[in-house]
Amino acid sequence: MDRDSSGAAERTEPASPLGKNIHEDTRAADSRASRSGTCRNTDVARARWTLLRQVLRQKQVESPEVKQVSVRRFATFDLFSRKRLVARDHSDTSDDQWVEYRSVYFPEYSALLRDNMGPLRVNEVLNSFDNTGNVCVWPSEEVMAHYCLQKRHMFKGAVCELGGGMTCLGGLMVAICADVTEVLLSDGNEKSIQNVRGLIEKNRQAGKFGSTYVSSRVVRWDCEMDISALEGHFDFIMCADCLFLDQYRASLVDAIRRLLQPSGMALVFAPQRGETLRLFCQLAQQAGFCISQHQQYDAQVWDVHLKMLREGKEVYDENIHYPHLITLTKGPQPVSLTQ
Repeated sequence: MDRDSSGAAERTEPASPLGKNIHEDTRAADSRASRSGTCRNTDVARARWTLLRQVLRQKQVESPEVKQVSVRRFATFDLFSRKRLVARDHSDTSDDQWVEYRSVYFPEYSALLRDNMGPLRVNEVLNSFDNTGNVCVWPSEEVMAHYCLQKRHMFKGAVCELGGGMTCLGGLMVAICADVTEVLLSDGNEKSIQNVRGLIEKNRQAGKFGSTYVSSRVVRWDCEMDISALEGHFDFIMCADCLFLDQYRASLVDAIRRLLQPSGMALVFAPQRGETLRLFCQLAQQAGFCISQHQQYDAQVWDVHLKMLREGKEVYDENIHYPHLITLTKGPQPVSLTQ
């Protein structure tokens, strides 16, 4: 959905509980390109860009940093079925296709996503802010979405997904399954958010959200303008596989600290990726968070993990594929969130 048509559709929605500060303002998105002094982003996704550039050009991946972010050898934990929907508008010649993602273990819940099933365009991948989220649903995001369905009764109030990429599948599933007042889907990439605006409207038209207010916006963790507009608002914050960029790990911790209410909780799903998970936990502890780390938190995910360790060693690497669950709170941790 283009920006103008998205904006026109969104003006018919109920007023946001956040008021003017987090209205899905497409006008503000136009001005973000000029904020380089505040939100420096020239090297944010260098490792991922390099990976995608080399894959697209069929070159061998040599850099250790590139190998650290390569997860696509193992694509899914098979927690969602994927059904391509037949397009009603035959005049639409774009590569984007609507797909229904339905939970395998909670089949009463499904979401409509827009996947690009055509060839990746090199220029689009290399010339935007952290474009890997525009490529696919990554394993950690899939696991987080499944976990949110499993624990849907714990969510309340306002929920935000940070770094959700093209689909924000975890936050989207919370909007569909949980009794919450609002869900904000966010990413640092404008193209991702353009896509998310379209899928919000598609799922809203399909009656997926009930009375929950669902919105989207660009949120960059190191950008004061983005963070201050949302400060102290959310009861739950979630993110998946967002820890591996060294220069932005501390910004993510600070963003979570500022956006979370005093009684709120953050759910972070991420593989170990060498030292990246440990370093994130260290920074979070230094920021005053109470931390709990869980390796075995869901029976279905754990079963797939063990099976892949036995049978899929040629494609599955626990260090970069299996997401741990980190919970962050500003006070004592609640009752265990694991099974």
